[in-house]
Parts: sequence; C-alpha cells; structure tokens
Amino acid sequence: MRSLAAALACAAALAAAPSACAANLKVLASNGVRTALEELAPAFERETGNKVAFEFGVAAVLRRQIEAGEPFDLAILTRLSVDDLVKAGKVDGNSRAPIARSGVGIGIRKGAERADIGTADALMRTMLAATSVTWAKEGASGMHFASVLERIGIAARMKPKETLVDTGAEVGKLLADGKVQYGALLVNELMTLPGVEVLGALPPDLQSYVVFTAGVAKASASPQAAEALIRFLQSPVAGAVFKAKGQEPG
Repeated sequence: MRSLAAALACAAALAAAPSACAANLKVLASNGVRTALEELAPAFERETGNKVAFEFGVAAVLRRQIEAGEPFDLAILTRLSVDDLVKAGKVDGNSRAPIARSGVGIGIRKGAERADIGTADALMRTMLAATSVTWAKEGASGMHFASVLERIGIAARMKPKETLVDTGAEVGKLLADGKVQYGALLVNELMTLPGVEVLGALPPDLQSYVVFTAGVAKASASPQAAEALIRFLQSPVAGAVFKAKGQEPG
C-alpha cells in the first residue's frame, strides 16, 4: 500500500511538474540505433522530465555485460540478444517491443569506383575481384555477411582478403583511410561514417533485416519510465526520425 501511495503521489506530482519524480534511465543500446536515439533523447527528456544516459556498443558485447551483472534500466539490442536476456532472467519478457529494423549493405570509400552488387551473382563477382573486405566480427551485420559468403560459396576464397574488426566505427575508418576496399555493415550505420558512402544494400534474396528490440530490466528501479521511453520510440514522431536515418520503424 505504501508503494501504491508513493506511485500515486509521484503521478500527481508529475502532472503538476514533470521533473518532480523524474527518473534517471541507463540505457544499453546497440550501435545500430545510435544516431536515431541520440536525436530522439532530448525530446523524450523534455516531454517527461526523465533523463537518459546511453551506453552504446555491439549488441553481443552489451548482452554479455548484462549477463555478467551490469545494471541497466532498458536494453535496446538485436531481437535475439533481448530474447537471450529474457531467458537469463535479466529482461522482463512482457516488456519486449520492436523499435526499428535495418538492412545490411556494403560501403566504400567516398568517391571510390562503384561496382555492381545488385544480384547474388554480381555480389559474388565483385567480392572475388576485391582486394580486401572488412566487417565487425560480432556485429549482427557482420555475422550475416559472413553467412552470405558461405551461402554463395566463396567464403574460403575470401579468407585471405578479410580484415575482421570489433566495431562499425573501425569498419568506417578502414574504408575512409583506403585500407580496405569494401565494408559490410548496416546501411544506416554506413550512412553516418565520415569519408564513407553506401555502395548498396545486399540483394533482396540475400538480405536480412536486423530487428532492434527494447526490453526493460527486471531489476530496474524505474520500470514505468523505461516503458514510457519504449512507447515514445514507437511513436510516429520517432518513426519519422528512424526513417530519416535509413531505418524502418518497428
């Protein structure tokens, strides 16, 4: 009853002054939604009085941090990572909600010669003719691209050309510096990398969309505020920002 009374008092206070019971949310989020979240966070903070502190990284790495006990209020990771955290008892399964999805593409250094990757055969020819290619080895996009090379039957022949890195930022630097010819990454991430341009998305029959999913921590001290952030990220306003960043909402 005391807890209910406190919640009702806070709700009343929020109606009078949004900052009265403001929460400080710690959000662990994939690099794949970084640019959209950084643009959207100030509007959410103004609207609710809550404050948001992000920690961005590769989804698989953040999942391991959570499994090891790192505190958080909301995770926005790949769907499979969030599903794993639900199974591990770290995320409330009822709170899971899709936020955005992204396709995998190929990037090149800005101004570099453009090649055809519009079909599976064209992608195969371009990769076999390449001098080098890079991707983030634990990123969802990188793991999918590695599976694509297997699927089109050239994985073994590409091994000498591969430079595997930890993050999309490293993919971008290698491309921009001219140290590798091609880089596989989410299209929306490629769009933000300095000195890099998008060659194109993977062909439709080889494409895989990475679905970014939000989930509230079971141990969160501010689950209602975390749920409010999820609702905000699913709003039409947020959807327009995700689209502008090269993603599809929900």
